[in-house]
Amino acid sequence: MSEADESYGLLSETSSIDETRNPARQRHLPAQAALNWLRAGWRDLLVRPGLSLAYGVAVFVITALLAWALIASGRDYILFPAIAGYMIVAPVLAIGLYEKSRALEAGEHPTLGTMLLVRPRAGAQIFYTGLLLCLLMLLWNRAAVLVYALFFGVRAFPGLDGVVAMLLTTPVGWAMLIVGTLIGGLFAAFGFAISVFSIPMLLDQRTDALTAMGTSMAMVWNNLTPMIAWGAVVLALFAVSAVTGFLGFIVIFPLLGHATWHAYRAMR
Repeated sequence: MSEADESYGLLSETSSIDETRNPARQRHLPAQAALNWLRAGWRDLLVRPGLSLAYGVAVFVITALLAWALIASGRDYILFPAIAGYMIVAPVLAIGLYEKSRALEAGEHPTLGTMLLVRPRAGAQIFYTGLLLCLLMLLWNRAAVLVYALFFGVRAFPGLDGVVAMLLTTPVGWAMLIVGTLIGGLFAAFGFAISVFSIPMLLDQRTDALTAMGTSMAMVWNNLTPMIAWGAVVLALFAVSAVTGFLGFIVIFPLLGHATWHAYRAMR
């Protein structure tokens, strides 16, 4: 066999998951590390708690206004996808909380001004990352509308009062829930992987948006056990916030923001 044939033969070989891992990116942390990050985030929240809670109130008001605007404009059919997609852009909104945790770690004195007027070391690169995350959220919203159309055709959205019964009491509704959850899970997993560490990294280091997102994905892929646990914690607390009419965001959003900074520092 010629050298060319041997090279071509390599293209037909498959790689195992282990072969795609990078030992330099592995931190060998247990799943319980997610709880340690949560505890560290709670400690940061309790230092000058008014700053973090004010930030949480601002996020709650923004979220409530967006939900009201969708309902008032007759676009309540994308309310649930929009709430789910909100998790994709949440890391961008939490940058002020990362700044507070960074300042506390560095022995500095955080203020509400420094949290709201953050000056990331990566400069405008954080804007590009935020733009890409917003586009990903919009793509997810469009995909959700298409999934609804595939299962219910041109049937009008029954409104928030009737959608639960439509989804939970009909076979088509259950089928749409299963398919929609699978598709939404792919969007959520991708959004989580590229954003969970990229925004803190852009705050902390001089790097570009694509490098930060690629590094974030690599860190998640090489540390699946703690990151799956952390994703589950984030999802559970986000669900609690949604069930409380977003009031839970006042405490939960700052808590998750501070904890995410400690997750980034543990993985860096």
